[in-house]
Amino acid sequence: MATPSDRSPLRRRSLFKVAGLGAAGAAGLPLVAACGEIESGSGTSQATEGFDFLPTYKEWPLPVEPDLVGEPPNHPSGFTTYPEPVPAIEALPSNSGTFEITVPMWGEAPSQDDPYFAAVAEACGGTTVNLRQADGVTFAETSVQWLNANEFGDGIMLFSWMLFAHPNFQETVVNSFYDLTDIVKGDISERWPLLAGLPTASWGQSVWSTDPNDPETARVFGIPGSFSGGPGNAMFARTDLLEAAGQAMPTTVEELLEVARAVSDDANGRWAFAGTDYLTPQWFGLASGDGWAYIDGKLVHNCERPEYTEWLEFRRTLWDEKLVHPDTPTGTLDGQALHKAGTIVFQLDGISWWQGFIDQTTAEGTGGTIAPLGALSANGREPLVHVNTGVDSWTFLNKDLSQEQVEEFLDFANFCSAPYGTTEYEILNYGVEGTHFTYGPDGTPVFNETGTAVVQAPVNYKTMSGHVQQFLTGTPEMVQARFEYNASVKDFAEANIFEGMRVEGPADFKSAGQVLIDQQNDIAFGRADLSSIPEMVETWKANGGETGREHYTAAYEKLHG
Repeated sequence: MATPSDRSPLRRRSLFKVAGLGAAGAAGLPLVAACGEIESGSGTSQATEGFDFLPTYKEWPLPVEPDLVGEPPNHPSGFTTYPEPVPAIEALPSNSGTFEITVPMWGEAPSQDDPYFAAVAEACGGTTVNLRQADGVTFAETSVQWLNANEFGDGIMLFSWMLFAHPNFQETVVNSFYDLTDIVKGDISERWPLLAGLPTASWGQSVWSTDPNDPETARVFGIPGSFSGGPGNAMFARTDLLEAAGQAMPTTVEELLEVARAVSDDANGRWAFAGTDYLTPQWFGLASGDGWAYIDGKLVHNCERPEYTEWLEFRRTLWDEKLVHPDTPTGTLDGQALHKAGTIVFQLDGISWWQGFIDQTTAEGTGGTIAPLGALSANGREPLVHVNTGVDSWTFLNKDLSQEQVEEFLDFANFCSAPYGTTEYEILNYGVEGTHFTYGPDGTPVFNETGTAVVQAPVNYKTMSGHVQQFLTGTPEMVQARFEYNASVKDFAEANIFEGMRVEGPADFKSAGQVLIDQQNDIAFGRADLSSIPEMVETWKANGGETGREHYTAAYEKLHG
């Protein structure tokens, strides 16, 4: 999946990958109407392991072994050569159903008359899945209203970071989505061998309880996406521009600041950065997720720590010294376009931008090279790297579907779970040869302009369900570089203090977190003084922070005893 363009750095931090500053995630639109047995807005905690009703795991044999063998999940294996693809599914189902699935879209949605969509329908056994593509920038917020109005078609695909936009997502799940448990429990390998090959942990993270206080009500409600592992985001440097300016890749925050000063030229339209709102907290040792760390026998939130002030001082310095694009606060920038053009030297983005930059600049003939900064830290601290700790996404099906419809869609999801090295993966991820891609001299598929616009960039079928195993793929040089990058940062991976449990904070905690996000951006962009931080923190505590601490402390103690 291509990472969404950074057209809205502020918005994107509120909604995208809430793993950065950990204030509490994004607050969405208010719940229009709530129903069901769960108390709306009270927060929940849900175990994600130890269930006896999940699909029985059955390893799916890979058609070919990777060229580079890592240590998954944070150091995944990779392919530097493109294997001759083989079919993963021996006997295709004979289906004819049509589904409408709501998915996020960044950029211009391609026409569904493109041959890609018909080719996938034919290859999967006849199921047609029409995509209702909606603006990814506002998708998390607007999904709240779609779900409450039951206006999301036959299903909806939600990235894990989008759940924070919902005042009580557990309530949403049990009131809106199909309970898959009776269909997928036990041995499903005969009909859905690829879904059976998904990690048990992925299915466990797809469980919600109809009554959070009663473990016996836990059920499977989502088709899990892939579990990627490793860093999900990175700060990418235009290494060619650094070299031209006589600058080395920085290895500390202090070095980064000096390099930023050297490459920025406000008067002539070049800046070091656009967005700096997520990921950068890790450079100061701040926690990911909802921002809690267990320190001296209690949970402490990021905003209560001295490192939080250091982080905001750093961001404010970047702004005051004109090292940040002046239009960043407007939320209208396309950071990827600016990065390709060299208008900004450092681009904060999803890890897939590494390959995305290569694909796009190759197709456009614009050139340039990028690489992610390593495990940076400030003031001599041990580096900390935020890593993915769960599945990337889920596909949820409408509760109004029939069992037969659900089973047919699971046929399609099984098709989408085929890994690298299969014909199913090739058509899903590259499209039709000659129409969307051609094979390069080394045999690797290379997108043409149509393939980049229709297949490579958008969210589509590639994210409908997880792959049985995730690999590093792309150009050989990039795969090798990313393999080495993951190896260099894996030892600094942050430990997940809530592993084995999914905790959803109370609504007032989420709301207080959104206010905190807005206030810290005010400081970062010169609209408020650094001296206002203590008052910000006290306001956060009074308006939901302490309620959140009580809730997360109870969950922590339940998990750790």
